[in-house]
Amino acid sequence: MGKLKDRFSKITDGNDGKMALSMRNYVLLLIGFVVIVIGFVLMAGGGSPSPDEFDYSMFSWRRITLAPILVIGGFAFEIYASLKRF
Repeated sequence: MGKLKDRFSKITDGNDGKMALSMRNYVLLLIGFVVIVIGFVLMAGGGSPSPDEFDYSMFSWRRITLAPILVIGGFAFEIYASLKRF
């Protein structure tokens, strides 16, 4: 964990002082975007092979609970990442 924190603190750009968002903000925004995409991928699926049968797998814990938590958490992290000042 210490190495990752050191690598993150070394991320800079020459224009960071002039821009509204620094390079670190963009890295955090990318992480939040990946979390949102993972949430939507976990939410996908659940179709039945036959339209005459009802498939209860669409009500799994992964689709009903975990995926929405990841998506909402990702959006909250995006807000934090765009407002954080470095």
